Amino acid sequence: MQQISLRSFRFKARHNKRRFRRFLTVLERNAPRKLRVATLAADKAVWQEVDCLSCANCCKTMSPTYTATDIKRIASHLQMSPQEFKDKWLVFEKTDGDWINKSLPCQFLDLSTNKCGIYDVRPADCAGFPHHTKRKMIDYMHVYKQNVEHCPATFRMVERMMEWAEQGTH
Repeated sequence: MQQISLRSFRFKARHNKRRFRRFLTVLERNAPRKLRVATLAADKAVWQEVDCLSCANCCKTMSPTYTATDIKRIASHLQMSPQEFKDKWLVFEKTDGDWINKSLPCQFLDLSTNKCGIYDVRPADCAGFPHHTKRKMIDYMHVYKQNVEHCPATFRMVERMMEWAEQGTH
């Protein structure tokens, strides 16, 4: 597994953003028959290459959404009431109706180790990130389009999917 250079990743993500989005839009409009199989294979291969603890860019640049269940679980773990937890750490985003972090990087990220201070009780959104296999790729394309800029694993996954499409093995 390689160490991730966030500086290099951010450059590559900016440089490839349009090309990746175009590719994902084409997949979305005309999904090949074996897309699910290719997605699962690419996801498995990506995790042999990417180590999240060498990166944690998601925790540094994005906020998870906190469900009511997440808020109760984490507040209990921190020995606070759900309201105290929301008042201290979260803000309600009126446009989407979501509870998100007040600031970035995430308040629970230890920047010296890239480890989560509430890992065992982290929000479901964090536990599932980057959501490669959460649903069929075709049904979750908007998430890939967003995450490709923040997550080296998603970036690499889309690269692998592009290679697969170029080979015409679908």
